[in-house]
Amino acid sequence: MEITRPPLPPFSVASATEKVRLAEDGWNSRNPEKVALAYTPDSQWRNRSEFVTGREAILGFLTRKWQRELEYRLIKELWALSDNRIAVRFAYEWHDDSGNWFRSYGNENWEFGADGLMRKRFASINDAPIQSQDRQFHWPLGRRPDNHPGLSDFGF
Repeated sequence: MEITRPPLPPFSVASATEKVRLAEDGWNSRNPEKVALAYTPDSQWRNRSEFVTGREAILGFLTRKWQRELEYRLIKELWALSDNRIAVRFAYEWHDDSGNWFRSYGNENWEFGADGLMRKRFASINDAPIQSQDRQFHWPLGRRPDNHPGLSDFGF
């Protein structure tokens, strides 16, 4: 049985925007098993300086990530697209187990197979310490509400 993950390439602005929001929603679930299913079994990642290959390694990576990055809230925004590729910019807020807050900013380049599964993900990310009172992402954990401001609204 062939599995597909719509929207499928080639992407339009509308379908790429939908794909980005679906990815954001998945990551905001902080459910490694669910998120890992969006990637091919042999997906290749570069996340910061870490290289990850395969869905099982992605599952381990995400499990460790959300054990370390607490109260994680993410916003993604479409930056560019072509055929089966999407470029995204993002920011997320989180705190460590000592209560230190951070806003992490970055860019991702994605490549998809015809089935809509992501086969390549290259992420560059920078962490900026912030004070708790400087946080901007205050929705309840989980999916960002539709009426919550996006990255451009914040000027990030």
